[in-house]
Amino acid sequence: MKFCVTTPIYYINGDPHIGHAYASIAADILARFKRLDGDEVHFSTGTDEHGIKVARSAETAGMDVYKFSDLMSQKFRDLGKVINLSEDDFIRTTEERHIVSSQQLWRRISDDVYMGTYSGWYSARDEEYIPEEDLSDGKAPSGAPVEWMEEESYFFRLSAYQDRLLELYEKNPDFIAPPSRRNEVISFVKSGLKDLSISRSKFDWGIPIPDAPGHVMYVWIDALANYITSLGFPENEERVAEMMANCVHVVGKEILRFHAVYWPAFLMSAGLPLPKRIFAHGWWTSEGQKMSKSIGNVVDPQKTVEKYGLDPIRYFFFREIRFGEDGDFSEKSLQRRISYDLANDLGNLVQRVLAFVQKIGGLRVNYDFIEDERPLFEDSRSLMRKLRVLMDKQDLNGVLGEVWSLISASNKFVDHMKPWELVKDDEDKLNRVLTALCESLRAIAFGVAPFMPSTADKIFDFLNVDGKSFREIEVNFTDQTFRPPFPLFPKE
Repeated sequence: MKFCVTTPIYYINGDPHIGHAYASIAADILARFKRLDGDEVHFSTGTDEHGIKVARSAETAGMDVYKFSDLMSQKFRDLGKVINLSEDDFIRTTEERHIVSSQQLWRRISDDVYMGTYSGWYSARDEEYIPEEDLSDGKAPSGAPVEWMEEESYFFRLSAYQDRLLELYEKNPDFIAPPSRRNEVISFVKSGLKDLSISRSKFDWGIPIPDAPGHVMYVWIDALANYITSLGFPENEERVAEMMANCVHVVGKEILRFHAVYWPAFLMSAGLPLPKRIFAHGWWTSEGQKMSKSIGNVVDPQKTVEKYGLDPIRYFFFREIRFGEDGDFSEKSLQRRISYDLANDLGNLVQRVLAFVQKIGGLRVNYDFIEDERPLFEDSRSLMRKLRVLMDKQDLNGVLGEVWSLISASNKFVDHMKPWELVKDDEDKLNRVLTALCESLRAIAFGVAPFMPSTADKIFDFLNVDGKSFREIEVNFTDQTFRPPFPLFPKE
């Protein structure tokens, strides 16, 4: 199987923040899971570097726009290292391969492009014209300031794709997720689509339009094209088709319209395949308030990782809320998850089982399970089948829920079976109990691996497991001595 997952490419007019980390980690979890399941995976991320907003930010910083782009793009690369991304490609829209790809996409949609004149209120921050009826107190719906602009512009016949888009949503109800976001998009399209201004001539920091001196591409054509650039367009359209057929675009809800309306229309016009799904995640507040530099509550990813460790944060993001909903980043909630879920539930289970196995001289396997041990063994062996269904829906919270159900069942199993008493007088039962528990620990390690790769690697190391493929779960343990465990999440 082939699988593709993308983050939005991040706009470089500001420093990376926790929202960028959240989207990237979500995509990384999907990519890691699919690799463990044996799929051929393409995971891309990168930076969006064109547009008037970047040009103005460079000017404000007193820097050449190319040097400014290099500096800011590197910050997002560095973020990827901080949060342990496993991306296959980091794309910059200033790269030559992307310029070639974007210009070819333009040529492919040219039958739906015409020259006109646009005048209206323009939001540089949102990189779009705002209809006058949508202004509030003279500002865009996002709160961004607007300025009156008039310019000669190329237009894309977006209105011609209204019925085709509605048909797409009807025939593919999972094209947009979660469902609440799908309803928003359908309502927007049904309200009537206007042709889209897709060139700019008031500034030159953008990709030149072929055979149109003085015009650069609207930044959202440039930005959206990154997904097919990364897959090899235009040189390798076969790979583009293979990967896009099972590609999930992870995006913030604020840019869903660009991905769920404009992007499929461009692809239809160009005769290119559509992605499988657009998944729109929610926003994070901080301690119950919208994040704001003026308030001073913006969560810095690097500082937060330095304070709490990376794996607990990766876990917290997708355990605390259902992926797709809004959430609140609270240090008390994070600390509670670390203490109860990670240290008490997971860490204590691994420690108490493997320390006991170490104490008695190693594991002596016995798979002749009876009624007492079989349910835990069967739950362990069936875990990945359950997780596949949830992962294919991008239900990351549900995945962790299933894993923690097995952790809870395993802890209760230890309490009920009391292996420290079995060691005295029932060796056969003791070996069955410990074998079932080691099976459970292995399945749990694979279940948490996409979310907490470093933690999973420690458990794999304790168990002498490679941790490279879910197929390992189907292989029985052999008699062996495991490495002495140490606390996975030391309590302060």
